[in-house]
Amino acid sequence: MKALGFIEVSGVVAAVDALDVMCKSSNVEFVTWERKLGGRMVTVIVTGTVSDVTEAVECAKRNAQAPVMASNVIPNPHDETVRMVKLSASRLVGKL
Repeated sequence: MKALGFIEVSGVVAAVDALDVMCKSSNVEFVTWERKLGGRMVTVIVTGTVSDVTEAVECAKRNAQAPVMASNVIPNPHDETVRMVKLSASRLVGKL
């Protein structure tokens, strides 16, 4: 993974919309999502080049349906960070 991008919004609908915006705005790929508090807080994670991930996160922040609670871009993530994200993504296998 070259970079990881995170955006956290309130609600599943806003998260799906943010993911749509991110994927349309630059060349990023969906990795996984995490829902907390019964889906009230949703974190969407994408990957791609640092410039693409940065553009995707910034575009989602500008165009999000709901207020963005948090966002971050991690260029060249550490192996343990990648392992944690892959563990989260592995929970989706078989559910899509």
